[in-house]
Formats: sequence, structure tokens, C-alpha cells
Amino acid sequence: MFSSNLIGFILAVVSSAFIGSSFIIKKKGLRKAGANGARAGSGGYGYLLEPLWWVGMFTMIVGEIANFVAYIYAPAVLVTPLGALSIIVSAVLAHFMLNEKLQKMGMLGCLLCVVGSTMIVLHAPLEESLNSVQEIWVLATQPAFLLYVGSVVAVALVLILYCAPRYGQTNILIYIGICSVIGSLTVMSVKAIGIAIKLTLEGLNQAKYIETWIFAMVALTCVITQLNYLNMFKVNREQIIVWISSFLAQTSSGNILA
Repeated sequence: MFSSNLIGFILAVVSSAFIGSSFIIKKKGLRKAGANGARAGSGGYGYLLEPLWWVGMFTMIVGEIANFVAYIYAPAVLVTPLGALSIIVSAVLAHFMLNEKLQKMGMLGCLLCVVGSTMIVLHAPLEESLNSVQEIWVLATQPAFLLYVGSVVAVALVLILYCAPRYGQTNILIYIGICSVIGSLTVMSVKAIGIAIKLTLEGLNQAKYIETWIFAMVALTCVITQLNYLNMFKVNREQIIVWISSFLAQTSSGNILA
């Protein structure tokens, strides 16, 4: 178990370095695309034609793959908080590449994120052994969890359909709320897929269960939604504000579920 957690820890650290870097590269791509057309914050998708944005996306994909594999080896409550390291990477790169100055309160915020994440990692519990995706499905269909999922979907729909068109450009909490509440479901569905892959590699094929594909569809839908609204959000805010806010909200909700 210790060896498994160590592998997950190393992968999560590598993931944080790639993801933190990707946010800076993508932001530069968004700025460059916005100078030549409609900004992402205004609903434009011209950034999809910007090569620099795709470089950032590729960097993020590498980081997310490492993060995905980390969930296979270690509990979500250990992997998720290590995203705090991305804050440090993003803050340093934003200072030099985006000319975004980090004030004293921002430095204190980064420090508190790292200290809090370290405390969680040091006290991470042992992960319960699961023998099939169907066991995860049983846990996911418990009344309390279904109530939470229903609440997340309801809140997300209100934010997306009502609040975002009206207040998204002026209120920092709108896009943060969308990304974070959906992010909590992303964490849990990715963890389920990770366990399915691990069990399949051990000889217990999980692809034959419909539950595996349901978790995969949930993860894909959540990730696409988060990317869309995160792009809208980051183009109008300093990078460190985007990353700290998103990290805190998603980590809190993800760890509560874990």
C-alpha cells in the first residue's frame, strides 16, 4: 500500500508541473487569439485556431494523463490536494511570462494552500479495496450520493443557463462555481475509471460492465464543460487568481466526496 501511494504521489507531482505550465501557455494563446478576433470571455472560439493554445492543451493532456494514472495508485484524498503544487508553478510562470505580479496576500494564499494540502496528504487514509466497478456503482447509487449529484446538476444548470449569461463577465464566482461543482464529479468519475483500468490490467475485465462506460461518459462531459468555462474565466482574470480559486473550490468538494 505504501509503494502504491508513493507511485501515486510522484505521478501527482509530475502532473502538477505540467498542468501548472499548461495554464500559462493556454492563457498566452487566449490573449493572442483575442487580439485577432472575439475573445473567449465573450463567447468566441477563435482560440481553437491558435497553435499556442493547442500547445498548452497538449501539455495539459500530458499532465492529466499523469494525474489520471495517479488516481489508479493512490486515494483521491491524497492525489487531489497535490494540485496545490500547480499553484506554485503557475504563480512563478505568470510572474515571468504574463507580467502578473503576486502580492503579499497572494503569496500567503499560496502558502496556505500548500500547507493545507500537505496536512491532508500526511493524514491520507488507506484506500478501501474494490474488486469491480459494480461495487463502485453500488456506492455511487446510495441515496445520499444521488442527492448530492442531483444538487450539483441543479446548481450547475442554474449557473450555466441563468447566471453566466448575465453576470459571468463581472462576478468571479460564476465561472468558479461552474468549474468547481462539476469538478467534484470529475474527480470521482475519473477515480472510478482509474480503478476499472487497474482491475482490467490485473486480469479482471471491467469493460464488459455498462457502469464503466457510464463513468467514462460522466467524466468526459464534466471535463469538456470545465474546459469551456475555464477558458472564458481565465481570459479576464489574472492567472494566479483563476488557479487558486478553482483549486480551492474543486479540492474542497472533491475531498468531501472522497
